[in-house]
Amino acid sequence: MFAHILIVIIAAIAISAFAERRNIQPAILVAMVGLAASFIPGVPRLELEPEIILGIVLPPMLFSAASDFSFTSFARRLGSIVNLGVFMVFAATAAVGVVAAGVVPELTLPAALVLAAVLAPPDAVTAITIGRKAGLPTGLMTVLKGESLINDAAALTIFAAAVAAVAGTHAFIDNLPIYFLYSSVVGVLLGLIIGNFAQFVRRRLGNPSLSTVVSVIVPFAAYLVAEELHASGVLAVVTAGFAIGHHAVESGYEERMQEREFWRTADTLLETFVFAYIGLQLRFVITDAEEAGIDLPTLLFAATAVFLATVAVRFIWVFGTALVGRWRYRATQRRWVEYKAALARGDDPFERRGRTARADRPDAPARRRPQLEPPQRPLSWKENVVLSWTGMRGVVTLAAAAGVPAVTATGLDFPGREAILAIAFLVTIATLLIQGLSLPWLIKHLDLNDPRAEKYLADQEDLARKLANEATAQALAEYREANDTPTARRVAEVMARRNKLTTEAEHTGRNFDQDEAFELSKTLLAAKRKRLIAARDARELDETVLRDVLEHMDLEQAFMDTRDRTV
Repeated sequence: MFAHILIVIIAAIAISAFAERRNIQPAILVAMVGLAASFIPGVPRLELEPEIILGIVLPPMLFSAASDFSFTSFARRLGSIVNLGVFMVFAATAAVGVVAAGVVPELTLPAALVLAAVLAPPDAVTAITIGRKAGLPTGLMTVLKGESLINDAAALTIFAAAVAAVAGTHAFIDNLPIYFLYSSVVGVLLGLIIGNFAQFVRRRLGNPSLSTVVSVIVPFAAYLVAEELHASGVLAVVTAGFAIGHHAVESGYEERMQEREFWRTADTLLETFVFAYIGLQLRFVITDAEEAGIDLPTLLFAATAVFLATVAVRFIWVFGTALVGRWRYRATQRRWVEYKAALARGDDPFERRGRTARADRPDAPARRRPQLEPPQRPLSWKENVVLSWTGMRGVVTLAAAAGVPAVTATGLDFPGREAILAIAFLVTIATLLIQGLSLPWLIKHLDLNDPRAEKYLADQEDLARKLANEATAQALAEYREANDTPTARRVAEVMARRNKLTTEAEHTGRNFDQDEAFELSKTLLAAKRKRLIAARDARELDETVLRDVLEHMDLEQAFMDTRDRTV
């Protein structure tokens, strides 16, 4: 088995390298080659237990995506993300379940709901991989990525309840809404505890290699502990990833650089394996269905109907809720404009309400001013078209389908199990090949360039430069005050020129101390890093921009430390 996995990974990496050189989506090409390879005589079946996929393959992929995801961006789009990642999952399960029960004779309605729950969540790995390669706009990618990180929690909760209902067993909590609430809340709390505890440990290790080891343990620990408590392992992993990613800026630059490269390598290995694994299942899934008495034309008809239902439900839900969201945005925008106009007149509504409250209750504590922001612009209709079409399924769907028990509590065969497996796989392949292959063409022809998003990014980059310059100027002023010598003044002048704080031509002269300049450079980097992190915490600076700037600073810091070790 391990030899087969190694061969698959090596072949998938080679195919990915070829695809990159030809500007082809590697994920799609790997899956297509896997589909063709499954029909080669003598190719063994590569079958992993659902527990291995969900407990070993999935956690590091979710953790890497979450830790590299801006939590502030996630929070800004939280309404859209929860709408798609939770509410639409429930709606899609109900609608697709009804369709599946009507077109698949082997499925009762409860069994059809099992199939629908399996197919409800678009896959995080698939969405991020294909969306990133296709060049989705930032705002749309945020919604898509956020949705794909949390929708597995809702889908797997529904799946567990539906399987229990069909098999005649009991879920941990029989009431589905309460079970989902328990699973979500406990999963998030466990993720916060494990993620923050891991960061606490990492700060005290002082060793980049050991810190990286801790970050590798976190996703598996979060998933396993949550599952043992019947909570959402997916949400525990995602929350732990957010916690580690948010606090990563407080770690040393060596830790960040090492972890950055490690997780990029791990992502590449896991992604290529996942898509190869999906492709290699085709022949065996079809064979199993035929042995169960399901002929191929009937199977293809049922899979086509279910695929169309999943696409239609997503389109209807996205555009239906977009209309409601746009109405709410207009109302919120109108209140925001009125609030800004009141401030311009010198009439602060918050202060006015505070004065009234203090007059009524003089002993009441002063209220903290809320941090008000302009309403988040909703996605355009073009972006909603792409969002509706970007519903690729992936390895979680296959793992959940494989997790359907073979028999019920009474010892009878689980109704329609082979049909569930076959249809889930065929729909997954259809979403990858039809939606995945057409997505770049759709993005190109819809022209999704967003001037406002580009302006926002440019403004944030300008703000980062401005804050860095301010921190540099302040640190230089403090240095001059503490070191009032000709050499120190000369070093400060040179560093000011190098940081473009003066327009005078640079001339080092004989009094320039290189060692002192390097030490001062480290001080300036620390000052800039501290100022930028403070701006992120105050929600002035976008976290994605901060991470990009810190990556350049880390390289600069590494160069300085390398020089120190070689001197």
